[in-house]
Amino acid sequence: METLQTSDNTNIHYISLGSGDITLVFLHGWTASVREWLPFASELAENHRVICWDARGHGDHLHDEKTNMTLPRMADDLDELLCQLDVHDAILIGHSMGALTAWEYIRRHGQNRLNGLCIVDQSPKLVTDEEWQYGVYGSLNETKNNHLIERFNTDFAEGVLELIAFGNNRRSRENYDNNSRGFQHMREHLQKLPANLLTQCWISITQQDYREVLPKINCPTLLIYGDESQFYSRDLQKWVTNTILDSELLIYPESDHSPHLWHKERFIYDLNRFIDAL
Repeated sequence: METLQTSDNTNIHYISLGSGDITLVFLHGWTASVREWLPFASELAENHRVICWDARGHGDHLHDEKTNMTLPRMADDLDELLCQLDVHDAILIGHSMGALTAWEYIRRHGQNRLNGLCIVDQSPKLVTDEEWQYGVYGSLNETKNNHLIERFNTDFAEGVLELIAFGNNRRSRENYDNNSRGFQHMREHLQKLPANLLTQCWISITQQDYREVLPKINCPTLLIYGDESQFYSRDLQKWVTNTILDSELLIYPESDHSPHLWHKERFIYDLNRFIDAL
């Protein structure tokens, strides 16, 4: 992996593969890492330049406990990476937190370096209130989110698993209750992560509101959601596609918050089709 040293002296690790007229920049979700995208990157790098990073506080390397874990800082990291690599033709592909990072980047740095955008299963505002019901579960209000943060502080790994299991996907709840092999592996992975940094990151994530950013997006946007997402409803999917003017919505069947993992070949096909149409 290569390293970017940011303006606040944080080392960001990334992988750059392939070459081409368009650069695909993959942004992973919260608690994930570059590994989320490597199976896709290696195949897409046959025809395109591909960049994948470990966002600050993520990945299998040491992290300073004083690391600034806010989304605005991550967006600045992304801008510094694109500048260092002289990227002016990017398609940002963001899953979950990665989608929020892309929206924060657009808010702070504009769209001059972008050719397109791909958003995977995310809401512009995670916490719900009386006027906004399209956040996590459709019901994660400020009080519930504060309780969730307390849970992370008590047992981070189990709190994250409960966040996944107690949502809108029946299979996730059954697998959690049965302590399936998949949940065992996730627990082992989460127990190795810097809980304090990632809890700070969650606090920043749930403070954000990008509803005013979406109508300003003027680059073509591909939206991919799971029909059985643990977190987000069909109403949210419709709201996002109606708000981003030049957007296409694809709903992957029998898939959760990570539809690209359930339908890898279709995701690569749809992404290539989207790129070819630009």
